[in-house]
Amino acid sequence: MSMVNVSRHRTLMNVFDKTPVVDKDVFVAPSASVIGDVKIGRGSSIWYGCVLRGDVNSISVGSGTNIQDNSLVHVAKTNLSGKVLPTIIGDKVTVGHSAVLHGCVVEDEAFVGMGATLLDGVLVEKHAMVAAGSLVRQNTKVPSGEIWAGNPAKFLRKLTDEEIAFISQSATNYTNLAQVHAAENVKSFEEIEFEKALRKKYARKDEEYDSMLGVVREIPPELILPDNVLPKQQEKALKN
Repeated sequence: MSMVNVSRHRTLMNVFDKTPVVDKDVFVAPSASVIGDVKIGRGSSIWYGCVLRGDVNSISVGSGTNIQDNSLVHVAKTNLSGKVLPTIIGDKVTVGHSAVLHGCVVEDEAFVGMGATLLDGVLVEKHAMVAAGSLVRQNTKVPSGEIWAGNPAKFLRKLTDEEIAFISQSATNYTNLAQVHAAENVKSFEEIEFEKALRKKYARKDEEYDSMLGVVREIPPELILPDNVLPKQQEKALKN
């Protein structure tokens, strides 16, 4: 009897004797891979195509942190001088699309731009920012309140208070957005088909024509976003 190879993607995967520990309130996208000794805290989100590979060392992600699509987080066992290099990412951190973080530390409320690369031994302090596309060389410290940019990354300027506030807000926005994606990803085939039919029906809605006929159509609850996703719009609606 021939053996059949079953190809399947596993979002959470053990390796050696190491098992990911992921809070139940974390969104891990179906195409992401979280492997081995990886801890992820409450309200964090791991987006489509990300790989967090904790095999030869550990990865720790705090709470309310977002690691955006196609980013890669890996570790080193040790560097040349024998320093152990796990990757530690704090709370309310934003890691932009397609970033690479390797054996480094990113403290709370720091921001790593799209396509940035952080090499072994890098420390990005709290409220610091690595600009998009930057390469941060081994053992570099990016101090709190500064933006570093370029290849190799160098000090660019100080962050403004508005930019520091934006880092925190960005993390909150992603936590909310992740809830929408999480809800969508757990829907059954039947629910998806039902919503498709609803959308088709309500796409034809013409408010002027309806009011002439005296018809009031309510939007079905299935098509209403959670309150926390668009709080400003919700507030506006309430005021009107």
